[in-house]
Amino acid sequence: MANEANPCPCDIGHKLEYGGMGQEVQVEHIKAYITRPPVDEGKAVIVIQDIFGWQLPNTRYMADMIAGNGYTTIVPDFFVGREPWDPAADRSTFPEWIKSRNPRDVNREVEAVLRYLKQQCHAQKIGIVGFCWGGAVVHHVMLTYPEVRAGVSLYGIIRDTEEIYNLKNPTLFIFAENDTVIPLEQVSVLTQKLKKHCIVNYQVKTFSGQTHGFVHRKREDCSPADKPYIEEARRNLIEWLNRFI
Repeated sequence: MANEANPCPCDIGHKLEYGGMGQEVQVEHIKAYITRPPVDEGKAVIVIQDIFGWQLPNTRYMADMIAGNGYTTIVPDFFVGREPWDPAADRSTFPEWIKSRNPRDVNREVEAVLRYLKQQCHAQKIGIVGFCWGGAVVHHVMLTYPEVRAGVSLYGIIRDTEEIYNLKNPTLFIFAENDTVIPLEQVSVLTQKLKKHCIVNYQVKTFSGQTHGFVHRKREDCSPADKPYIEEARRNLIEWLNRFI
């Protein structure tokens, strides 16, 4: 789910066989997965899950990749113990399932994680990255928390209102050309409104021929044609964090 206006579950794609390099911790009322960088320079990134939950190996793989680039990286359970979406579930039940998982009703969790990163990890500069449902969370956070220095929203979008374009800090939006969840018309509207209203750095980038979830739920070796796009998007993600955090 990445589009509030048309809530529907996306396909899980390729689920990685990956154990993770970090550890699970308790952060106030939620659990989280955290990975430390090779050298701690006081920088941290919050990674927000997709509809398949904070324990999805693909998301932990991405968190570990970000950590390897110099960031304390944390994946909190923003469903707060509620079950993630089951790919085998009846799709008709999804609109009811998502009602209790509003990507803009996360402030309590965001603030708990910010406190943890500052107090327990001594983070001085913090960014955020999110996939699918988590991409919509990133969009919300970048409208709400000026202390979050940079955001990367991957195939996530929140409902079209005039209030969603006043970003507080630099934000990169990554989309896929052939995304059945987020049509290109919605990407176009977002781009036009950001041009009109946004005064901070932002970028909206659409990757040709790609489908929803391509950055974290598609294996790099699944197709020679897809691999360069997957690698470029991941590189863009890290470059954005490096530039603004």
